[in-house]
Amino acid sequence: MRRDSIFYKLFKQFPGLLFELVDEPPPEARNYQFESIEVKETAFRIDGVFLPPDNAVNKTVFFAEVQFQEDQDLYHRFFTELFLFLYRHSIRYDDWFGVIIFPSRSLEPVNPTIHSVLLESKKVRRIYLNELGDLRQQPLGLGLMLLTTTPKRQAVEAAKFLIAQAKATQIDTISEQAIIDIVTTIIVYKLTNLNREEIKAMLGLITEEPRAIREAKEEGHEQGREKEARSLILRQLNKKLGKIPNVLLLQIQKLSLEQVETLGEALLDFSTLGDLENWLQVEGD
Repeated sequence: MRRDSIFYKLFKQFPGLLFELVDEPPPEARNYQFESIEVKETAFRIDGVFLPPDNAVNKTVFFAEVQFQEDQDLYHRFFTELFLFLYRHSIRYDDWFGVIIFPSRSLEPVNPTIHSVLLESKKVRRIYLNELGDLRQQPLGLGLMLLTTTPKRQAVEAAKFLIAQAKATQIDTISEQAIIDIVTTIIVYKLTNLNREEIKAMLGLITEEPRAIREAKEEGHEQGREKEARSLILRQLNKKLGKIPNVLLLQIQKLSLEQVETLGEALLDFSTLGDLENWLQVEGD
């Protein structure tokens, strides 16, 4: 899952999100400008640099690092990038603060002693997403961040909650559609067996019938329409649940066109073959 690009989008759309993770945000937090900056002559790239507005009284620059894989050299790299940036821009800024975001403590470098004076100072904060609590209890921006670490089996319902929250919340700095796009992208990365259109349908963002079923209704005779619709549903079931056992295939072949269309809507909520079996027992008679 390409979390770096997702967090880039999150920080770009929610520049104030970083300051929700900081105990003492600057007075001008709402006006900070986020950038992803390459430090020249080193091939280093800092995940996130939050630049203070020109009229800030105390020009503190904030650095963010998102670390979702093991890297024993993380702190060497992070502080090298940070101080090299400050060296190149020493005239512009008065102070700095670093935020390092992990999914859990298990991905921290095992021997941070050499950097302990910095890590234990008031200038660095380490965030562990799995310790922030339920995303449903967080502000929308933090909820989106936590969605990146939500297990697949819970991700769809969590995503639906965030979309509903976005629609119900008045947001000044980011559009509702931008939030929906971020949520959709996160779920696409998690559920790699489904395409974006299928993800949108699963999240309730597409309310009309799938095109293949709609065209099957309009073309040919009854038998042809049933064949096209049933073929589409079987492809969707195979993508979502894996290979369908023959005993269940036989039951699906006996469904009427109306039942096939109902199954096409119901399968969006299926997560196991047991869900399909239960549906066929109730609706397939």
